[in-house]
Amino acid sequence: MLEEVESLSRRYLIDASNVISQHSAAEIEAIEADAAFSPLSSRLHQMLPSLSPREVERTRSFGSVTAWKAGEMLFKMGHPSPGLIVILSGLVRVSRRDAIGRVHRVVDQHAGHFLGEIAQLFGHPCLGDGQAIEDTEGIVIASVDLRNLLVTEAEIGEKIMRALIIRRAALIENGSGPVLVGDTADARMIALQRLLRRNAYPHTVIDARDDPQTVKLLERISASKADFPIMVCPDGTVLRAPDENHVAAHLGWLPEFDASHIYDLVIVGAGPAGLAAAVYAASEGLSVAIFDSRGPGGQASASARIENYLGFPTGVSGQALTGRAFIQAQKFGVHISIPSKAEVLHCDRTPIEVELEDHRSITAHAVVIASGAAYRKPDIDGLERFIGRGVFYGTSPIEAKLCKGLDVVIVGGGNSAGQGVVFLASHAKHVHLLIRAPGLEASMSRYLIDRIARLPNVTLHVQTEITSLSGDEAGLTRIDCKRPGESVSFAVKHLFLFTGAVPNTDWLTGCNVTTDEKGFVLTGSRAHRRLDDTDRTLETSVPGVFAIGDVRSGSTKRVAAGVGEGAAVVSQIHGVLQERRRLALGGPAPTRGVGQG
Repeated sequence: MLEEVESLSRRYLIDASNVISQHSAAEIEAIEADAAFSPLSSRLHQMLPSLSPREVERTRSFGSVTAWKAGEMLFKMGHPSPGLIVILSGLVRVSRRDAIGRVHRVVDQHAGHFLGEIAQLFGHPCLGDGQAIEDTEGIVIASVDLRNLLVTEAEIGEKIMRALIIRRAALIENGSGPVLVGDTADARMIALQRLLRRNAYPHTVIDARDDPQTVKLLERISASKADFPIMVCPDGTVLRAPDENHVAAHLGWLPEFDASHIYDLVIVGAGPAGLAAAVYAASEGLSVAIFDSRGPGGQASASARIENYLGFPTGVSGQALTGRAFIQAQKFGVHISIPSKAEVLHCDRTPIEVELEDHRSITAHAVVIASGAAYRKPDIDGLERFIGRGVFYGTSPIEAKLCKGLDVVIVGGGNSAGQGVVFLASHAKHVHLLIRAPGLEASMSRYLIDRIARLPNVTLHVQTEITSLSGDEAGLTRIDCKRPGESVSFAVKHLFLFTGAVPNTDWLTGCNVTTDEKGFVLTGSRAHRRLDDTDRTLETSVPGVFAIGDVRSGSTKRVAAGVGEGAAVVSQIHGVLQERRRLALGGPAPTRGVGQG
């Protein structure tokens, strides 16, 4: 079996350095099926800009000069990145490998150009190969120094950052990175696709049901279904049925943390609120770490198009908006570990300690709870049986492919449900929207209501509630519902739930953070019961612990509101840090009002 799995690995991964050394440029071009970055050709000047001699000189202080002989590799796919490389002299060929092992020459770069993409900013392994065609000399700028360059050299930083982002987009469009092989309708396969997509990580999906060569190979592998999906990594490693943490660790997403370091601020949750707090805090000089159990963006990342967010007149997808914030946080030096789940908050310790699921502990002078809320699981007979096998929370292109040409059901009356309807209507044969209320006016934005009303393949079912789900080994096949005076059923394979919100606060058990009757975190006067809380409106019942965004009781459940709270909490955190510094220097404790903690 191992030999067959390795054969699969070899099929999808060919050593690009060997191919480059054995073939001429013309031969490599003949291997290519199409232009590597043709979808973004209109932005080629931004993707591959050159630095002026003056700009090159300004980068010298951020790195060190290194030389490579002709034929040497500057970096290799799947291996640790040396950082951004600014070419001083010579010629470097950048190539990538696609899902079937073909080598694509991306570009030849010479003096004045720089090599890298977003992986260099994050410190992740390389997603391409770089080989010196001539004797070459360049400035190697490590990730931490690259972030300093982006912040302190604004004009050069803008040029570099834009290029890195566009290059990552091109890699995603052209299927670089790991290869997932399995049944695309399988819950585990969908989970891995979501992980990679949420984190904007390039990958290729091979559906074992449709790819003849893959099917033939898999038939010879004496492995059980439990071994799938298979993930073939850029370094050639084959992972069998990996979980999300295993994938993240192997791809180098989880950074090492110094156990002795005390952060100014630790943020749990990388949704719009958490990312906003991270960006504002780090840009003001605070040392910040942020953790999230899934990926950047929270529920907002699942929104196909947000059209009422200020500054985006044509709308913006939730993933695009929060993805930019994620990169922005990296730019300012935020330490990010995703996926990393917070298990326990130790409020009784000084400094405050956040214990992660993998038993690592991170300490900080202040903690922000931005863990958001999850969609509520309604009381439906048979629901648990079909989660991931026809029942989904949120929509993305992954699920949209499964729904092509089929009828689907969506449950929910909020904006997220409305955005899901509009998105799936362009893929599904027909979309049935079920709500318990008599209409959408009280819960959904007007622009979404009007848009849904104009869609010919959408039907709104009011005062309708699901009672049970049924199906077979393949998954969901039938939804039974009730409404006043009658019962109704839908023969569908896909159900999308946008039903209310449950706060992600299980990890706060044992801490003295107070919550309301629904489990949302109380802040300000509702938490402290003090006379004057104008300076700490976002602080919880535990000094130094704050709550923002959807997890906070009384918050407005909108992306813009979360971003606003993320910005506002930073000024309140500065107050806590000043108090801690004053006490550390032996100064008097601050005087607080009657009833203050």
